[in-house]
Amino acid sequence: MTAEAFYCTLKQRFKQTLTAHQIGNESVRVVCRALSPEQAIGSTKRRDFPILAGKDIMIQAEFRGCLGQAFTEAPLEFQGRLADVLAMDLVGDPHARGLYIAVLNAVMCSLGKCCGTVHCRTEGPELCARDMLAWLREHYPEERKLALVGYQPALLETLAGSEYQVRVLDLNPANIGAVRYGVLVEDGTKDYEQVVKHYADLVLCTGSTICNGSIVNFLELGTQVLFYGTSISGSAALMGLKRVCFADRYA
Repeated sequence: MTAEAFYCTLKQRFKQTLTAHQIGNESVRVVCRALSPEQAIGSTKRRDFPILAGKDIMIQAEFRGCLGQAFTEAPLEFQGRLADVLAMDLVGDPHARGLYIAVLNAVMCSLGKCCGTVHCRTEGPELCARDMLAWLREHYPEERKLALVGYQPALLETLAGSEYQVRVLDLNPANIGAVRYGVLVEDGTKDYEQVVKHYADLVLCTGSTICNGSIVNFLELGTQVLFYGTSISGSAALMGLKRVCFADRYA
């Protein structure tokens, strides 16, 4: 699937959902802003989260009192009508894409269509990682070779210390080539084919791929893919993507 086809389908399904709930043409106002690292994930003991290094920015949208967040490298603050957001270019404008995804998450949360639209904070990432390991042991006991897409340090350390064999891909040059928690961080572009298509039994893919456009590399694969995180919460519900996230327990 191409990026254009994916985002076109996403927009169509979102509009259909809004029409079904009779809010597509409402003159409602949406506020979207960038969060500081502490606002986003609290005061964590672990200091190697990408957001703390300034690599990713979390933006937050509010709709009818519900919050929706998204990680993006192209943050954009916005205040306007929902109709203005719906008209944005998701394929060619990464700033608009991140904003759109955050707004979509807030709206879908308000409609009760998804949960976990706000990132876990403080001790939450560590607890989420433990929950993920327990969930994998219950639902994927036979798979042993995992590809972790996106450097999520709490999740990587937990998986690296388990019975699973894990390889990690990332796009940040500061991480690529480094050994973190005993695992080599590999190039998300150069090593993608070998790790995702030829090594992994199961791919754990960060939901922020929906903001940078690389999500299309993890669709329609022969390998099973699970998306994790808040960014993809609403889109996963609309697009029928498998998502595992425990953020609603620790936000």
